[in-house]
Amino acid sequence: MQALSEADRDLIRLVSDPLFSRWKEQIKSIGGCANPIYLSGSTVTRDAVTGEVISSYSTDGEPGERLAVRCRNRRASACEPCSRLHAGDTFQLVRAGLSGGKGVPDAVRDRSRLFVTLTAPSFGPVHRALGGAPCRPRRDDPRCEHGRRLGCGLTHTEDDPLVGMPLCPDCYDYVGHVLWHAHAGRLWDRFTTAVRRYLASAGGVPRSKLGDHLVVSFAKVAEFQRRAAIHFHAVVRLDGPDGAGSSGPAWATEDLILDAVEHAAASTFVMVADSDAYGTERIGWGGQFDAQPIRPFSDGDAPSDAAVAGYVAKYVSKSAADTGAGLDYRVTSLEGIRAAVVTPHVRALMATCWRLGGLAELEHLRLRSWAHGVGYRGHILTKSRRYSTTYTALREERAEYRQGDTEPGDNSALIAESSWRYVGSGYTPGEAGIAVGIAEGIAQSRRLYKESLEDGDWRWVK
Repeated sequence: MQALSEADRDLIRLVSDPLFSRWKEQIKSIGGCANPIYLSGSTVTRDAVTGEVISSYSTDGEPGERLAVRCRNRRASACEPCSRLHAGDTFQLVRAGLSGGKGVPDAVRDRSRLFVTLTAPSFGPVHRALGGAPCRPRRDDPRCEHGRRLGCGLTHTEDDPLVGMPLCPDCYDYVGHVLWHAHAGRLWDRFTTAVRRYLASAGGVPRSKLGDHLVVSFAKVAEFQRRAAIHFHAVVRLDGPDGAGSSGPAWATEDLILDAVEHAAASTFVMVADSDAYGTERIGWGGQFDAQPIRPFSDGDAPSDAAVAGYVAKYVSKSAADTGAGLDYRVTSLEGIRAAVVTPHVRALMATCWRLGGLAELEHLRLRSWAHGVGYRGHILTKSRRYSTTYTALREERAEYRQGDTEPGDNSALIAESSWRYVGSGYTPGEAGIAVGIAEGIAQSRRLYKESLEDGDWRWVK
């Protein structure tokens, strides 16, 4: 008789537990999170005047005397269910700043809104997928100083491992690539400052007084390209002095904001202190700049509110590891970089981070700490304060919706006393298999619901 595996024994233990059904309810409530956090404790809500207990909860009666909560990891490679929820929140956050809702006036639809793409410069020719066209056709057969071809007549598909790889690694400017990543945040700040300065100049007002006439709001997402270089997609919106609730001056037209972002992309740069270890001194944007007006609905080539929000949400759940441009975990040594399962191109970028991170003049960039992200240490999504709602507000709204209207309307007369502590995370082998099934079931139900709406079958609508 074949012995039971560890997972089988754990599964038998799990289903034999009298609280197994309650455990499944917990996992369903967190969407089958791949790495849940477990908390133990209690919360009591009292009337502030009388001291009467309005509601109470304790984990004493829960399986293992603990409560499972989401890990909230935005990366799909780490937790698909939580990344999907995060992408949904991002969609709502971005769309609210374009169409209104979630505390943002509907009038933002009438504002000047742009979808802007800013890229890194070229650090050397790489293989490209051009939709059926040859990669880099050359009539002659030029070679670099290292004897490698500077052209490529192959037709690459999107999943070709050669895409994004340098034609000549020895010619590729790895130092410039890493330093550009390390200064991308400062470069973005210079860009937004230049946009505001251009608008102030065009309106004939001092830069310090621009806020009395208009406000420039934005939401920006960072995306790793196949060449392991970051580029930015940003929603830029122009409001009046009171933010989303007011209109800008008549002179602040859509054409003007288009000119402002184009001028800022071409003129902004960051200077890096010169060193014998590298030659890069000036860091600016790449030549592949694009800016398009956003329309409330699909209008020819112009993207719509929903399309832009969906595009941003799509990329916010991806990490460097998802595109093969880095790792999801930090490396602590050159040996760790050599052992990493990445392409030679990415390994060279990580090793360059490690080497430059040892220079005293670059210590403030923390390149070794961010070698796993090939030097980029910025957030994937950032937004200006006035653009729209926040992730925290969306999560609180969702929590209130799930709890229902069970408490008195005057919440100011209530006092909540809570005591919680962390007691663990993750699953046992038996739990993991059931959690995967729960997550897949929820995903399948979501797909069926979406397909039913697309097919006009309204039986699924509740």
